[in-house]
Amino acid sequence: MYQKILVPLDGSDLAECVLPHVKAIAGGCGVGSVIFVQVADTFLSHPTGGGGWFNDELIKKYDAASKAAAERYLKKLASQSDYGKVNIETKVLVGNPAEELADFAKKNKADLIIIATHGRSGISRWVWGSVADRLLRSACVPVLMVRAPGCEPGI
Repeated sequence: MYQKILVPLDGSDLAECVLPHVKAIAGGCGVGSVIFVQVADTFLSHPTGGGGWFNDELIKKYDAASKAAAERYLKKLASQSDYGKVNIETKVLVGNPAEELADFAKKNKADLIIIATHGRSGISRWVWGSVADRLLRSACVPVLMVRAPGCEPGI
């Protein structure tokens, strides 16, 4: 049923709580490939982006370092993951996380996206937003949202 699973990760333990679910689905569904994806934190993605004393060279260095860190993280995670015959790939994207992930899933014909969610509700969700929620609304493939450990129920 699922041949290609997209797994968005941000480097946090919370995001990695999806990995046991990925392993179970990959092992039980005859999955062909799992793609670990991270949307790199670039200078312009920060609320302070473009502040006065930053020049193009500093911005390029920051962005390159951020992409390199994301690539190292994903490669390390992939090398530590054993999903049997499942091919594990990695990809670093740049831009708005939800938009980039939805677009990548569509272009790469992902069958399923598995993502962790903080389980925020109410005001905190409105203030902080939710990449998982935006991805759920914008992706054209099924999205499995895994609640982080310690989630408190509420509306």
